[in-house]
Amino acid sequence: MFTSILNSVEGNLSIQTAIICTAVSLLMGIFIAVIYMLQGIYTKNFVITLAILPALVQLVIMLVNGNVGTSVAVLGTFSLIRFRSVPGSSRDITSIFFSMAVGLATGMGFLSFAVVMTLLIGAVFLILGKTSFGDTKNTEKDLRITIAENLDYTEIFEDIFQKYTSKCSLRQVKTTNLGSMYELDYHITLKDIRQEKEMIDAIRCRNGNLTIVCGRRQTIQEEL
Repeated sequence: MFTSILNSVEGNLSIQTAIICTAVSLLMGIFIAVIYMLQGIYTKNFVITLAILPALVQLVIMLVNGNVGTSVAVLGTFSLIRFRSVPGSSRDITSIFFSMAVGLATGMGFLSFAVVMTLLIGAVFLILGKTSFGDTKNTEKDLRITIAENLDYTEIFEDIFQKYTSKCSLRQVKTTNLGSMYELDYHITLKDIRQEKEMIDAIRCRNGNLTIVCGRRQTIQEEL
């Protein structure tokens, strides 16, 4: 059963206990940072933040333990930091929350709980990131087509999409080149990925060989 190593009496914290908690926080923070680095692209500053964040949260929790007034002040400080930070991806936010949760556990003295949960959640985080869990299908594409202004974009490619796609939706229409052209943005699902070039060639014949861009669907949901 998980128990806290801290004395429940307010203001009775030994140096040895604080050092042990801080050491565990730093080790778990470094472990979380390594897990994050194994997921893909990262920056040094963010990795260092993940490594140190559990120890900082642990320090704050130890200082405000049992003091309501100090707890309210710290809450206001965290709010200021939140509004001065740049929004990140869901992976960044999850990693920050992961580090803060570990800091909360070590700050309350539940070291064994913090270690076990860090290893467990870190392993799941790494496995899900390395596998194809949650990946979109290769047949789902973003298609951007440029056409001249004198063409009717509503049905010009209808027969082509019926032949090569199982699903197609016009996401947006934008004028370009001083209004002399339209840029059509589609979300499509190909029937057969091997027919992608054949579909693009058919569209080229229809739009006068203007620019066509076909690529992986943008993961807009990545940002919370």
